Amino acid sequence: MAGVRFEALSKNYPGRGGENPVEVIRDLSLSIEDGEFLVLVGPSGCGKSTLLRLMAGLETPSAGEILVGKQAVTKLRPAKRNVAMVFQSYALYPHLSVRDNLAFGLRRSHRRSAMQQLHDQLHRNTRELPRLLQVRSERESKVEHRVMEVAHALELDQLLDRRPKELSGGQKQRVALGRAMARQPDVFLMDEPLSNLDAKLRGSTRTRIVDLQRKLGTTTLYVTHDQVEAMTMGHRIAVLNQGRLQQLGTPMELYRWPSNLFVAQFIGSPPMNVLPVQVGRSQTLHLGERRMSVEGPLTAALEGLEGRGLNGGIRPEDLRVAPATNRNLQADISHSEVLGNEQLITCRLLDGEHLVQVRADPGLRAIPGSRIHLDADPRGWRLFDDQGNAIPVPIPPSERDETPVLPDLN
Repeated sequence: MAGVRFEALSKNYPGRGGENPVEVIRDLSLSIEDGEFLVLVGPSGCGKSTLLRLMAGLETPSAGEILVGKQAVTKLRPAKRNVAMVFQSYALYPHLSVRDNLAFGLRRSHRRSAMQQLHDQLHRNTRELPRLLQVRSERESKVEHRVMEVAHALELDQLLDRRPKELSGGQKQRVALGRAMARQPDVFLMDEPLSNLDAKLRGSTRTRIVDLQRKLGTTTLYVTHDQVEAMTMGHRIAVLNQGRLQQLGTPMELYRWPSNLFVAQFIGSPPMNVLPVQVGRSQTLHLGERRMSVEGPLTAALEGLEGRGLNGGIRPEDLRVAPATNRNLQADISHSEVLGNEQLITCRLLDGEHLVQVRADPGLRAIPGSRIHLDADPRGWRLFDDQGNAIPVPIPPSERDETPVLPDLN
């Protein structure tokens, strides 16, 4: 097992027709601890999959270093890096059985002479014959033992003789995962492995992957677009945008204390509401004619900012439907979405005509065109400057998340 480090990593592609090179990864430095499950998120084209391909050796970096443990692997061939990748498309060999797909990487991991390959093939061809007629191969026996271990862990025991075309999407995904597991690599790389599955199967497979990673303790880099996967699977999340690292932290650190507006509106579904506010006296914010109080760690950051215009962010659950008072925000309902356990209301504030989203009780009667009043949680505000960067806040230990718990490898 080993951790991973990217040091000042960059990747450029040549421009077309004499245009400037396209920068996909820009001076990225990132450390993943031994045994950690790190989730990479960001919009399409931000460099997530390219980073995995650089790690796997399928692409060559333009600058920087990649280290697995203490070994620099930047110039090593893919076969020498001891990493395993699970692709979005599964990439199973259609002419091979599940058994042989699981064993493929094991058989290719060491060079064999022609005679050794022939001996191993005879072992496979004679394993169903009486014992006296079997040709024994120690290498093949080890491969078969490892394949059965993986098949049992992933409940593939009854599918070993099937071909990929005879499998469902979830079964193919498990075979692809098992092929990576069988090699016992230092690092797992997973590029949106659940994107082709339906919602129910995605949930159960997500749990299976997390349980396996905890059991194996293998360092894992996982790329996804799915907010639920990002928030529930990883020890930490790395948010990328235009090839640059925006923020690295635990899921709740990113959700509660985003480092900039991009992270604030990318992490969370629905995203954080952002409103133009002005800092007033006595730890207050002004939105048009309305004055709202601020409590918690943010109050210390308001000192010296009186009169300054900022972007005020607040999560949908921190805006509550409340009785009409002079301090509450008035809004007209645009539409609502009842999701069973909650209701998402989109409404337009009378102060400034800003659209906001609110989490509300599913039993609340929200009629489009009707007026409601919103009470903002004083501890829910987050502030960002005109460049989109978060106003620094001295967060007390009680407000921080605990250090992520990594698997016990002993």
